[in-house]
Amino acid sequence: MPSPVARARITHFAAMRALARHGVHHPVARALLAAAAGAAAGAYAAGHHVLDLHTASLRRERS
Repeated sequence: MPSPVARARITHFAAMRALARHGVHHPVARALLAAAAGAAAGAYAAGHHVLDLHTASLRRERS
């Protein structure tokens, strides 16, 4: 079973792909967005920080 951070990243990536393919009004994209939000909330509730999920912005700032 993946960690809460990994679960949030996986669902976020799936939601991004669905949005790019189907648009924001498609039911599957909306469901995946809700799942990604729930996974991110679960990771935050487990004690992880937001920056644990979004490391790309950290890499850009350090460069």
